[in-house]
Amino acid sequence: MRTTAEHTAAIHDKRMAAVVVNTRSLRGRRRYPEALRLLRAGGFRLTGVHAVTGPARLRESITRALADEPDLLIVGGGDGMLSSSIEHIAGRDVALGVLPLGTTDDFARSLGLPLDLAGAIRALAGGKVADIDLGMCGDRPFVGLTSFGVSVEVAGTVKPLVKRALGRVAYPLTAMRILPGHRPFRAFVTVDGVRHELLTHQLNIANGRHHGGRQIAKDAGIDDRGLVAYQLGSGKWLRLVGETLVRATTGKWRSLAGGPFVTGGEMLVETDPPMAADIDGEVRLRTPLLIRTIPGGVRVMVPADFVDT
Repeated sequence: MRTTAEHTAAIHDKRMAAVVVNTRSLRGRRRYPEALRLLRAGGFRLTGVHAVTGPARLRESITRALADEPDLLIVGGGDGMLSSSIEHIAGRDVALGVLPLGTTDDFARSLGLPLDLAGAIRALAGGKVADIDLGMCGDRPFVGLTSFGVSVEVAGTVKPLVKRALGRVAYPLTAMRILPGHRPFRAFVTVDGVRHELLTHQLNIANGRHHGGRQIAKDAGIDDRGLVAYQLGSGKWLRLVGETLVRATTGKWRSLAGGPFVTGGEMLVETDPPMAADIDGEVRLRTPLLIRTIPGGVRVMVPADFVDT
């Protein structure tokens, strides 16, 4: 495995990259030709170009893309697409480049990437390679967030047309429609032998810095070897609505030291009753679940001013 400095030099020198884009989504399909044009204009030599038209084709597309041994694998899509891609490159001598083509693009935000296509590609062309933490929920990797409660119902309820029309606002609007009939659940989070109990409608376990397009806390990071667990609201759904609206409109997120957060590199999550997990927008697995980080588990391309910790 090359050092990050050696890997960065190779990308800047040879500009060898493979591209995989989720063209099943409307945004991905529309921006696909523009992305290829901008990448080539940025000096990238594309060893392979792969349009993914469905989840079943992702593994095949990434396998073919990696067969050419590019220094950089550029993936265009949302957090779910990126999360599914991560497992194929984790621990390998290839860096992931991100084209933010999703609804909230929390992973791109956590990396400090511009959210416009041209800006993101400029960051890939002039950026550097960094090793960041890989989240693991059971045996499933994730790049941003594993959550329990309302989010699972929202993920299965929000309409694709609404997502395309409203963007990230579609999620809180759908949640507020679901909440009046949603029953709170009891969750237990065990970290370093200490068992934390809470009654809530929503429990989040974050690996990155952002959730729903907003910063979780000023000092949360994606390469700090830790997870952040926090609830939204208590057992009262009106409190959850209030907290969500305040955070969404003001963007005021507290420090990890001053907020109601539980932090650690490994967490055992149990719920009563057992619940499904929303892993970067994909509903998978059920509690109890062991959630942990693999420090430096995945290699990514980040802006040159990204601060490594």
